[in-house]
Amino acid sequence: MNKKFTAEILLLFVAFIWGATFVIVQNAIDILPPLLFNAIRFMIAGIIILIIYLIRRKKNKIPQKNAFIAGVVLGSCLFIGYSLQTIGLLYTTPSKAGFITGLSVVMVPLLAFFILKSRPSPTAILGSIAATIGLYLLAVKNTSPFSIGDFYVLLCTFGFAFHIIFTDRFAKKLPVLLLTTIQLFTVAFLCLISAFIFENWEIILNPELYNSSSLLFALFITAILGTSIAFFIQTYSQKATSPTRVAIILAMEPVFAAITSFLWINERLSIGAVIGCILILFGMIIAELPVSKWGIFPFKKKQTIPK
Repeated sequence: MNKKFTAEILLLFVAFIWGATFVIVQNAIDILPPLLFNAIRFMIAGIIILIIYLIRRKKNKIPQKNAFIAGVVLGSCLFIGYSLQTIGLLYTTPSKAGFITGLSVVMVPLLAFFILKSRPSPTAILGSIAATIGLYLLAVKNTSPFSIGDFYVLLCTFGFAFHIIFTDRFAKKLPVLLLTTIQLFTVAFLCLISAFIFENWEIILNPELYNSSSLLFALFITAILGTSIAFFIQTYSQKATSPTRVAIILAMEPVFAAITSFLWINERLSIGAVIGCILILFGMIIAELPVSKWGIFPFKKKQTIPK
């Protein structure tokens, strides 16, 4: 089993975690404000990864300053993504927010081309298009005019897309555990400051809050599986695969969310949503195939006949 295949299977597992925990998070933020919930979630996750890093720390020639700057950049991108998505959800529907956020499937290869000078393969482009159409069918049930909430969610998509792009740049050069630790603490710090400014942070002092088993369960699952393990895997896996493929694989998140919602809360899928799930899966598969397998992409170099 080669390293690239292993990395992409791990990324698919991350998409499953994020999709499967959607219902859990949705119930938790009914009890705790979203920014405060994320602050606690990312703080717990950061402490877990920090402990592992300190135990396994080895002397590294890479300056700590480089890892700190890179981690802050990645954490800031994540914070922009999570916070603007939360604000947008105040003014738009979850289905439209899910579709717009999923547009990172298209943004990542474009940004990778301009920033990393990485030209996506024809199959990756076709896979991105198929996944985007699938996201539309899965997430958008009733169309409505573009709102201020949709604009905020569109901005959040840039945060998630830049996070994938910069992870590709930094993960290949810096220690994964240290990089993950710094970005998680950055998100926690920025979310905490924002919670103090925009939310009722005093709710955390309410002792009845800690009697909520659903909240404690949500914090436990999302902090360990959905944050510390998930972002460590993403950072590690991007050493071996391209940003475009990462975006397409992570587009499976709403598919897993739809499946788990059906299994846990009996939420029915429309025919269009089922077709959307199939298209996202199709996009992920064809993006993995080499161009040589497709006769429709005749981009081979012409062989010169020796004289």
